[in-house]
Parts: sequence; C-alpha cells; structure tokens
Amino acid sequence: MTDSPAERYLRLGLRLARHDDGVVDAYFGPAELAAQVGAEAPVEPRALVKEADALLGELADGWLRDQVAALRVFAGGLAGESRSYADEVEGCYGIRPVHTDEAVFAEAHERLADLLPGDGPLTQRFLRWRESMFVPADKVEPVVAAVIEEARTQTRALVDLPEGEGVDLEFVRDVTWLGYNDYLGDLRGRVSFNVTKPMTAMDLLLVAIHETYPGHQAERSCHEFFLVRGQGLLEETLALTPAPQSVISEGIGELAPQILLTGEGGPRLAAILHDAGVEFDLAHALAVERAARPCQWAQVNAALLLHEHGAGQADARSYLERWALIGPDMAAHVVRFITEPSSRTYVMNYPAGYRLCQSYVDGDPHRFRRLLTEQMRVTDLTTSSR
Repeated sequence: MTDSPAERYLRLGLRLARHDDGVVDAYFGPAELAAQVGAEAPVEPRALVKEADALLGELADGWLRDQVAALRVFAGGLAGESRSYADEVEGCYGIRPVHTDEAVFAEAHERLADLLPGDGPLTQRFLRWRESMFVPADKVEPVVAAVIEEARTQTRALVDLPEGEGVDLEFVRDVTWLGYNDYLGDLRGRVSFNVTKPMTAMDLLLVAIHETYPGHQAERSCHEFFLVRGQGLLEETLALTPAPQSVISEGIGELAPQILLTGEGGPRLAAILHDAGVEFDLAHALAVERAARPCQWAQVNAALLLHEHGAGQADARSYLERWALIGPDMAAHVVRFITEPSSRTYVMNYPAGYRLCQSYVDGDPHRFRRLLTEQMRVTDLTTSSR
C-alpha cells in the first residue's frame, strides 16, 4: 500500500532527524512508522532532497506543502547546497530576515532609561533591576507549580482544554535554556525548568506561561485533540524546528504571557510571587518588558552579521551586549544558538512570531483561540496583518 502524503512527510521529517536530532521538536504519530525509520540505515541527504522534491510536486498549496518546502531547504543544506542566510531563513519559515536599524534599539533604550532605577550604564541598570526580583532558590519549585496551575485555570476561559490534558513538571540543571516543553503525545507534556541559576520573578512568569498555558502545552494538546483526533490530520503529529509551524508556535508562546498578565488574572499570578516573599511591581515589570521587546531584533541582526556580513563571534557578542542589553554569558549563549546547524535560523521565530500573532489577534480572544485550535499558516497571519 502506498503511503499517504502525510505519512511520507512524517518519514521525511524523521529521516532528516537521523542527521540532526534538533530537527524534530515532538513526534506522537504512529509508533510503527518511527520504528521503521529508526531501523533503517540513515538516508543520504541528497536522497532526502529528491524525496522532498517528489512530494512537493504532488501537493497543492497549503499547510503541508509549506512544511515540506521547509524540509526541502533543510535537506538541501545537509546535502551541501549553498544559499544565503536570508534565503535559508525564508525558505524554512516563510519570513525573510532584514536588518533592524539600530535607531529602533536606541529608542527602546531611551524608554528603558526612564523606567529603570539608579544610574550608570543602561545594561548594568537593567541587570540590577532584574536581580532585585530574584526568587529564593527554595521557593522556585512550589511557585512554578502554583503559577502553572493558576495559568491553566485562566486558560480554560480562553479555550476548552481537552479532558485528560496535563503536564509533568521537572527541574533540571546544567542546560542552556530556561524552560522546555517536551510534548509526549496523548495530551501530555513534560515541562522542564532550569534551576541552575537564580530566576527572576518576571522570567519565572514568562517562562512558565510560555511553556504551558496558554502557550506550548495548550497549543500542542489542542492541536492533538482538535486537529489530529478531531480532523484526522496525521501531519500534525510531527512538530518540526526548521519549519513555518515554529514561527506560529513561538509566536503563541511569546504572546501567551501578555494575554494573561495584562488581563484580569494578572494580579492573581503576581500574588503567587508576593506570597513567596518576592516583592515586585507587575505593572512596572510589564512596562519594562514592553519597552525592551524591540531589542529582541538585535539577535536577528547579530545572526545577519555573522552569516551574511562575515563578522566574528566576538563582534556578535559585543553587538548583543550593547543593543540587546544582555550580559556576556547570555551573549555567548545567543551566539552559540545562532551558529549551531539546527538552531542557526531559529532566532527569527521569537520576534517575528510574536509580531505576527500579536497583530493577528489584536486583542480578540476568539482569534487567539483559533491559533490554538486551527491549522494556521504563516501566510494566514501575514495576510490578516495587512
């Protein structure tokens, strides 16, 4: 029996993951299909390019074709095809990175200077302000659990979360990220939080909501329930990193904290931190967050400097410290992220995904619910944003 286009797409994604395990973010499709791919010898990238080309030739315009086209670009890179960084990003995500004028960052810095206490260099003031909100180490785990439960309760007012949905929470050390949702399928996610370094109150709220409700956990479980189980869309059982679905997924994750924290439930979430002995002003923290958000595009600029303009890693780190207002350790982490093969293009998804989703939702809860429950394309959002 001939595989369906969706099954061929799953095989293609899983075969590419044999060359780079960062390609697949989650898979909860047929176990036998994954077992077959795992048992076979790795397929050469040039053969995978041909697989993608053949499948593209049979697919009509739509979500699945967007995804396969992205895999075609990624496979081509593995096969030695040469393309510019901007072409690679656009080929994977359907959005093209462009240089953001530093005047945008300078304006953001001016707004931050008015909001941040103290004197001295702005980066130091920003870092000191963040340090003033550190959550005591022995409070992080219970506070994270309480924030997730409250966020889940508030999310039920936005969307009907599937019955049986939930997360398994774990705390880890010595990883480079703050939080990660490993979606397991069957409506469950394993959410890991990095407790290696002190976590600020605002970071805790942002990461917890981004990774769970109404962020990634709400998105993944709703997609499984409404799209896979409800509509039989087998292709939704594979979550890919270098593909358009990542733009929308990260856009949802970035927008999710704004949805809750600026709403009526924001004070209830802040109260969890206050009860743990962390004093911070949520309204002020949100104002700082809004002022600093344009500086996310400095990371895209740094990637362009490295990959399009021949800058060295030291120059990229210095650029990030100046314009993104981050310390040397975080700047080094960002540079590692934008130079590794499976993540070098991914940095675009956070600011671009947020911009697209925020513009599309435009304060309408029904539209946010659509992001969680419907199969949306990047072009759906770009068209609606015009």
